[in-house]
Order: sequence, then C-alpha cells, then structure tokens
Amino acid sequence: MSKVRKSLLACAAATAALALGAVPALSAEAPDAPAAASPSAAAPYLYNGWGNPPAVSEVMSATGIKDFTLAFILSDGTCNPAWDGTRPLDGPDKATIDEVRAGGGDVIPSIGGWSGNKLGEVCQDAQSLAGAYQKVIDAYGLKAIDIDIEASEFETPEVQDRVLEALKAVKEANPGLQTVITMGTTTAGPNEHGQRLITKAAEIGADIDVWTQMPFNFGGTDMAADTISATEGLKEQLKSAFGYSDAEAYAHAGISSMNGNTDSGEVVTPADFQEMADYAKEKGLGRFTFWSVNRDRPCDGGGADSCSGIDQQPWEFTSIVAGFQG
Repeated sequence: MSKVRKSLLACAAATAALALGAVPALSAEAPDAPAAASPSAAAPYLYNGWGNPPAVSEVMSATGIKDFTLAFILSDGTCNPAWDGTRPLDGPDKATIDEVRAGGGDVIPSIGGWSGNKLGEVCQDAQSLAGAYQKVIDAYGLKAIDIDIEASEFETPEVQDRVLEALKAVKEANPGLQTVITMGTTTAGPNEHGQRLITKAAEIGADIDVWTQMPFNFGGTDMAADTISATEGLKEQLKSAFGYSDAEAYAHAGISSMNGNTDSGEVVTPADFQEMADYAKEKGLGRFTFWSVNRDRPCDGGGADSCSGIDQQPWEFTSIVAGFQG
C-alpha cells in the first residue's frame, strides 16, 4: 500500500514481540459473525496505526458505507500475526471491528502491505503460513481476507508460491471464505511479478476470488484512463490464465486506488474516482476500494496520513465507494 507508512512500520517491526506462536490446526470452525454477503466488494482501507484515524461510526453515518478493509496484519517477528506486528488480535483493532459490526457492517483484514515483517516471508512453509492466516480468520469469524502482496514478498517466486498454497489451504478449510489478492500494476496491467502470480495460481488451482490492482505510483498521467487501461490488462491476463469469459474475468478483478495526491506526485480527483467507479459498475468488477479513509479529508499541500492534499468534501471518496455494490 502507500509508501508513506514505511518508516512507521519499520519502527513497529523493530519492537515486535519475539515469542513464538503455535500454529493452529486449520478448521472451518470460527466465532459467529453477522450473516451477510462478503464485505470485500466495497470496503475502503482504514488504518488504525497511522495518522489520525477517524471514528468508524462517524464515517458510516455520513456516507452509508458498511464495510472496511482494515490494515495491516504483519508478523510479530515469528510466524504469528499481529496488527502492525505489535498489537494483539484481541487488542484495540478488535474494538474497531466490533464497532463496524454493531453498525451493520463488516471488515476484511489486509495482511501484508508495503513494509514491515511479512508473514509470507517469515513463515517458512505453506502449512505454517496457512496456520497464521487461520488465526486471523478464527479471531474474528471472517468471511474474507485480503493479502496485500508487495515489495520482496511479491518479487520472490518462492514466497509467491507459499502465499498461494496457504490461501488454497485456508479456502479449502473454510467453506465460503473469500480470498482477495492486492498487488501493484503498470498502466497496462500486471507486471512480470503479477503475471507470474496469476499464472501460478491457475497452475495449482488456487481459487482466488478477486485480484485487485493498485493503480497509482505507476507513472499515471490521466489517472482514470490509466486505471481503466490497467484493469483491462488484468482482465486479459485472467482470461488467459484461467480461461474465463470477459464477464468472469471482470468479476475476478478489482481496483484499489489512492485518493488525492499519491506518493509519486499523481493526483486522483473525486471526478477521476467517480469515473473509475462508473467503469467498475459497468463491467461488474468484484471489488472497488481505495487507500485510505484516513486521508479522505481535504487539506492544502501534499497530503499525508490524515488528508488528501486536494480540494474535496470530507469522506467524498468513501461515499463514492458506498455506491458500488460489486
């Protein structure tokens, strides 16, 4: 996800607990969660470990949004999951999940991100990685998980394979669980690492529900047009690898944009984002989201962890996501 959190996560990783966590048995048994459709389709990113996180109840009331992608689950220094690598699964992030569910919504945790200790790299085999994913699933009775695969986790074939095998295992062990992979892109679609990941998933029968690209920090000039071009490239890659029809490929594709000023100087305006949303609705994409609700507020200047750096209405991007049903 956004590189602006890199130094923060590096500090969190340095203070991570080193106690070795036991790997749980994979099981479909989990605590009860609200009966609803998967929360992954329209779920903007919210990050409790960054900037000035807004109150979810305020955002839900103002926009009609129900679901959130909650960032970021990392390794605590071992093959054990923790929020930012430091906060326990039953800590303050659980309170956020409870608040979202009390308002009639749900969450999809994002596992990974740009920096920090990634479970895909720390866990030494697919079985132990699947066990780490299962801990997160069981902790919250989840319907969906998002693997945000970036940097060396994305660029190392051995780690790619481990992540895919682990996702295949947890999907088999948890009937109905939706698996989402989020990755970077070029303006033309997946780069060589993304192409390999998709091809490998097809080869091993990893039934990934939605492949979501992050069309920013990629040399974009017309952010709506470049996002659409990248998504069309993803659609073609999914058709080639899995034998999907156009409609099936679109349903397995997603967009995760960035509101306002990106890390590399691109600008995504509300009008750009609405154009992306209209395209996503027209094509029947499986997921439409953005990084991040923390930044979904106006401010002058570059924008960072608590505002977008552009002229916009508070929660304007979140409101656009709320209008997308997948």
